Amino acid sequence: MVGVLDVAASFAATLVRPVGLRVGALRARPKQPLHLYEFEGCPFCRKVREALTYLDLDVLIYPCPKRGPHFREQVKLRGGTYQFPYLDDPNTNIQMYESDAIIRYLFDTYGNGRRPVALSLGPLTNLGASLPGLFRGRTGAYYRASRLPKRPLELYGYEASPYCRLVREVLSSLELPYLLHNVASGSPSRSHFVERSGKLQVPYLFDPNTDIAMFESRDIVAYLEATYAID
Repeated sequence: MVGVLDVAASFAATLVRPVGLRVGALRARPKQPLHLYEFEGCPFCRKVREALTYLDLDVLIYPCPKRGPHFREQVKLRGGTYQFPYLDDPNTNIQMYESDAIIRYLFDTYGNGRRPVALSLGPLTNLGASLPGLFRGRTGAYYRASRLPKRPLELYGYEASPYCRLVREVLSSLELPYLLHNVASGSPSRSHFVERSGKLQVPYLFDPNTDIAMFESRDIVAYLEATYAID
């Protein structure tokens, strides 16, 4: 369950790393969502998610928490090693490791080629991306027994939202795949999101396996635990 301390710590994580709040310059949009194998608590994965938010890209997330039995193995089969993040772009048939290489590819392909300062400072970027871990630790980084859904869930949000972070952590630890719709400030996708959900509030979860849709991080976390966690 989400407690007051969890919310406070997540807000602190956003304050020390306020990247992934708004959308930047965009180019052609991909026809299909990108695929990203990653996990919460990994600073290199965080950098890539920040880039995806900035570029307003939908991405199918395959969580790969430590000891996870499913998607980590897929990465090993695809690329030959357990290394994260791992990007698969079905629009260009590009697959790659290395967060900096992934970020450069994303901005060259779907942006104007210029990375924001917060994502282009090398070791300083890595240090900044590690700071949220001071408050959230490795939450979401380790697998907890769960039932895999037949179809990926859908989550509307953006990287730096403290409430979205709390939901992503549970999705990651339970190894639940989900389609992430980025709707940060300035996103042209926001109007479609409001048409679907009825209001501009994140996180918003839709589960096509149960036809359940809901707002509020506390309610979403409780639903995920009750529906997919195995005690």
